[in-house]
Amino acid sequence: MNPDLARLQAYPFERIRTLLQGVSPADLPAVSLAMGEPKHPTPAFIHAAITANMGGLANYPLTKGIAALREAIATWLTRRFQLPEGAVDAEQHVIPVNGTREALFAFAQAVVDRTADAAVVMPNPFYQIYEGAAFLAGAEPVFLNCTVENGFIPDFAAVPAATWQRCQLLYLCSPGNPTGAVMPLATLQQVLKLAEEHDFIVASDECYSELYADEANPPPGLLQAAAAMGNTAWKRCVVFHSLSKRSNAPGMRSGFVAGDAAILQQFLLFRTYHGCAMPPPFQAASVAAWADEAHVLENRVLYRQKFAAVMDILAPVLDVTLPPAGFYLWPKTPVDDTVFTRELFARAHVNVVPGSYLSREADGMNPGANRIRLALVAPLNECIEAAERIRRVVETL
Repeated sequence: MNPDLARLQAYPFERIRTLLQGVSPADLPAVSLAMGEPKHPTPAFIHAAITANMGGLANYPLTKGIAALREAIATWLTRRFQLPEGAVDAEQHVIPVNGTREALFAFAQAVVDRTADAAVVMPNPFYQIYEGAAFLAGAEPVFLNCTVENGFIPDFAAVPAATWQRCQLLYLCSPGNPTGAVMPLATLQQVLKLAEEHDFIVASDECYSELYADEANPPPGLLQAAAAMGNTAWKRCVVFHSLSKRSNAPGMRSGFVAGDAAILQQFLLFRTYHGCAMPPPFQAASVAAWADEAHVLENRVLYRQKFAAVMDILAPVLDVTLPPAGFYLWPKTPVDDTVFTRELFARAHVNVVPGSYLSREADGMNPGANRIRLALVAPLNECIEAAERIRRVVETL
């Protein structure tokens, strides 16, 4: 067996199952704010596009995807991030992927040179795929703590030059999971300058970019930062986007990778062997999804309603801040986060994720300790019910 498999840590939900073993839940209907799985209805036009293109099941899909999908993605990127017209070439700068989770993992396998003393740098807390990708690529994950003191954005200037010299790949996540923090354009440009100076690749996970609070201020993206610096060849830049959160279609496993043509050429070679082409009906539906913004606007309205309602209930009893983007709350807990998770399950039959399970010990601390992640993905009435139960538990502690 691959010895690097032994380096993988248990996934948070596996650890939660262990944590809750032997705990009897309250005699109430279960409400889960744990998994970040969108629950808003998938738009009807996506269903219709899949149905209308079922004939495509008779064909093997190309790993590179159909030209119409790559064109739709290039057009969306250009419009959304105000990129120079024609700077995103659908032929060389875009690869549709059958799930950005899988692509984020596979990317490290393709770009990391395991014969060197490789480091893969990532935020902490983080999406655990980044860590697993580093381990299976034979690299060392290096964690940059995201705390309230730094606005939940890594302090890149504090990273030693020796670490950057070992860095082959930097994962970013903006808006952040679980914090919802958004990296300003200036910070993204700082990262690109470091990448140029130390010769590493930046992989920006932007899967929450279309869920934000202020319509006038959408989160900036890595390609947007690169273009503002004159880097329209997207050197060392690769971004990952998904329809899972944007379009409430997690089961379609539809997303894309875009950026540096030379890097994507090698990643496409890897994926050709990896065998992860998107089924033709889903490609056709993805063309329709990337071309439509009305359903995305409606999606943001639904999340704002839930944030407003839940914050009204929880803010008086918990240290919790409304994030600028994403669909998570990241409150501090009145007791240890694992204890609080058990108490919420036992007293209120509410499922949440302990913050310490989403982080690692780094520089003498676990930045997720004494926090929980609340995913506001359930219907509004369930989010309100869960928040009211959480409040009652807090008031009794």
